[in-house]
Amino acid sequence: MPMGGPVSHHHQHFKNINGTDNRISGTLFGYRKGRVSFSLQENPMCLPSLVLELSIQTNVLQKEMAEGMVRMAVECEERQEKDKTRLMEEPIWTMYCNGKKSGYGVRREATEEDLNVMEMLKAVSMGVGVLPGKSEYVDGESAYMRAHFDHVVGSKDSETLYMLSPEGNCGPELTMFFVRI
Repeated sequence: MPMGGPVSHHHQHFKNINGTDNRISGTLFGYRKGRVSFSLQENPMCLPSLVLELSIQTNVLQKEMAEGMVRMAVECEERQEKDKTRLMEEPIWTMYCNGKKSGYGVRREATEEDLNVMEMLKAVSMGVGVLPGKSEYVDGESAYMRAHFDHVVGSKDSETLYMLSPEGNCGPELTMFFVRI
């Protein structure tokens, strides 16, 4: 798994075999003292095609992002040969953040709260911020980071999402590896 050396901020924009764009919108969000959720959308106006609830706390991920480069790997086990589940549709994942086991990830359907976050952010194509939250939480604010990602399919058992930074921006870099082992 290519988790070693750094990836340039200015890597090429990937296209799939038939030449179409592989750029998608990804959003990491969660209450500051809660778990991070990761949502993928074709674009910010679409319903999520993937919602993955990760066991990493939002404030812990924010600290990792402040350090600069973050590599997240989520792994699932290979199923029987007759099972044709697509990689991004796997339900349970083991998660690693910068090489350290960080718990688990669970694919789930988008909740009403997830859809509310997506609705509030539909005009945001890229950005980082805080959304007001519900008063029932001690820390009711929800932090988010939305960016464009290049989605690269390596095989039926390997897909990678490379976060794209705006030109000239040397902000944090995030890469997510989805691997079936």
